[in-house]
Amino acid sequence: MKLIVGLGNPGLRYAFSRHNSGFIVLEKLAGDYDISVGMTRFDSLYGKGLIKKIPVVMAKPQTFMNLSGEAAQKLARFFKIVPDDMIVIHDDLDLPFGHIRIKSGGGDGGHKGIRSIIEHIGSPDFVRIRMGIGKPLIKEAVEGYVLERFTEGEMKQLPEVVTRGSQAVVEVISSGTQVAMNTFNAKVTNNLGKEV
Repeated sequence: MKLIVGLGNPGLRYAFSRHNSGFIVLEKLAGDYDISVGMTRFDSLYGKGLIKKIPVVMAKPQTFMNLSGEAAQKLARFFKIVPDDMIVIHDDLDLPFGHIRIKSGGGDGGHKGIRSIIEHIGSPDFVRIRMGIGKPLIKEAVEGYVLERFTEGEMKQLPEVVTRGSQAVVEVISSGTQVAMNTFNAKVTNNLGKEV
């Protein structure tokens, strides 16, 4: 069984904010595989189903971003899921908007949600689907930037980006992390002529 956790903040106020990239991708993936993420427990909205015949638990922590690890720990403990079988989808300031990278293990990269998960499950050894959101011109503006909604231009590209994020998760599950990394971490060009 795999545990797929999309990171974000609960509430309509944050629905299409950059920090909610994980929620947005998880919702797309759940819809594609007809998995209802509506049960409430473990400080999360979660659901169970199959992706490529593999059982999965999909969850959106409702603790707010900085405490995501509390929910992840409860889910992992209840469903007896080890870190190697966890996939976390999150926004990433260090990647331009539209870029997706798969990473296994490592540090938190300054992401407080990832930091919380590492601290609570006691291991960094889980797979991350990093959804690029770019960064503001002024470093001090980061906190406000991640909570802002995507721009009008980004919203037009978002369906394509979210679809690729969802496909990255499926590839990790069906083909393994290394194959998925080889596929999605390669430099590719989208139909707008931009490297993604």
